[in-house]
Amino acid sequence: MDYHKLTPKERTKIKTLGQLKAAGYEPKSIKEELRDNLILKIKQKQNVFEGIWGYEDTVIPDIERAILSRHNINLLGLRGQAKTRIARMMTHLLDEYVPVVQGSELNDDPMQPLTTFSKELIEERGDDTPIGWWHREERYTEKLATPDVSVADLIGDVDPIKAATMKLSYNDERVIHYGLVPRSHRSIFVINELPDLQARIQVALFNILQEGDIQIRGFKLRLPLDIQFVFTANPEDYTNRGSIVTPLKDRIESQIITHYPKSIEIGRKITLQEANLNGKPVDNIYVPELMKDLIEQIAIEARSSEYVDEKSGVSARLTISAYENLISAAERRLYMNGETNTMVRIADLVGVIPAITGKVELVYEGEQEGAGLVAYNLIGKAIRSQFINYFPSPEQKKKSKEGNPYVIPLAWFGEGNELDILVSQSDKDYKTALQSVPGLEEVVTQMVKNLPEKEKEFFMEFALHGLAEYSQLSKNLLDTGLKFKDLFSSMFDMGPGGDDDFDEDDL
Repeated sequence: MDYHKLTPKERTKIKTLGQLKAAGYEPKSIKEELRDNLILKIKQKQNVFEGIWGYEDTVIPDIERAILSRHNINLLGLRGQAKTRIARMMTHLLDEYVPVVQGSELNDDPMQPLTTFSKELIEERGDDTPIGWWHREERYTEKLATPDVSVADLIGDVDPIKAATMKLSYNDERVIHYGLVPRSHRSIFVINELPDLQARIQVALFNILQEGDIQIRGFKLRLPLDIQFVFTANPEDYTNRGSIVTPLKDRIESQIITHYPKSIEIGRKITLQEANLNGKPVDNIYVPELMKDLIEQIAIEARSSEYVDEKSGVSARLTISAYENLISAAERRLYMNGETNTMVRIADLVGVIPAITGKVELVYEGEQEGAGLVAYNLIGKAIRSQFINYFPSPEQKKKSKEGNPYVIPLAWFGEGNELDILVSQSDKDYKTALQSVPGLEEVVTQMVKNLPEKEKEFFMEFALHGLAEYSQLSKNLLDTGLKFKDLFSSMFDMGPGGDDDFDEDDL
């Protein structure tokens, strides 16, 4: 019987140490285990980190090199860059089951026991020592670094209750209550937000990373712990909360820098994959491709905004939450109007403002402007950026000899006409309102290539928003939607609801 040729199910039928030896089992460190399984997956062209987009040529190759080098890893990057998810997915590189001494506190390898319990049991029972099996999903421990984490939490402490109950002397090793690190023997151990860990606690990890021994109170234990450490951290200048102490950083062999999606296409994949749309009538809500791009563009604009602290980053959770709110805005309208189908609208982006305001950390100037106004302006900038991908720039067309294609709809607004786009109005009223603007449909059908018939009104509204962002029209936020009117006439409108009277209560 060859242990390596047995299936995981066949291995779990082995119940004693003698049977395990007969099968030809040999101990393997977790780093060797990760390395061997990674090599196998690379040869078989399998993707270890399924669902992690945008890292194929950057982060993932670095992680694979670190695993091949048997390194502990520090994932360094801003929030919302899938650092923890990557760490959790490393369990896919572990063997499905590994043998343990049944009842051992640290899940000892039967061939390399660490604890007194396992050593005494093997000495007493020999080949009849009972063997248990440990699934790879259980070989993962995660700890969020917070200021209240103690050395006892991570390493361990003397347990006086155990000493009294078992009538043991404090000199007996069995009175020790092991912390998370020893209990993660033969596992992946993750510490999230490492800079938040107090410096004196970080120092306690030195020997574990380098020499493999630990000290608990008066005990100096030589425990060759077998652990794959993965740390996550934001850049040290993110806040003044703390940093990774230099000796600890020196002991972490590979530091891998993560990043945000480098293109809208990658961002869209992440958003659509992660958005929780369970139970929503998604088959009845049509979302044009442009709208998916606009959601991603909002995050891009936020990451370069002068009002947003670039050191804090803009998480991918912003676009995920924004997309969920967008679908919910259309869903709400379906129920209100008793309709069976609808399409998202540009005006629905007002409904994603609550998903933005809590996801961006503002600088002083942004705080002065207000989170709601900053979010509203980010949406406007996203529309402006995407507008020129479909329509000619109104600023350039003003000077063009070919003439301004927007002249007819702009002239209509110049005559004092106004247009209200309400978030709750029915699809029929929405289309009627947009069709009432002369020349608007012609602009869209002439300028947008391969325009699907059902997206016509969507692009008509998009054209109005774009003209407003290029200061050709005035766009005012109402309690129930948006109002478009002539820019010149709006300059004399000093009442509530004007462009300069954005009120977060309107949201």
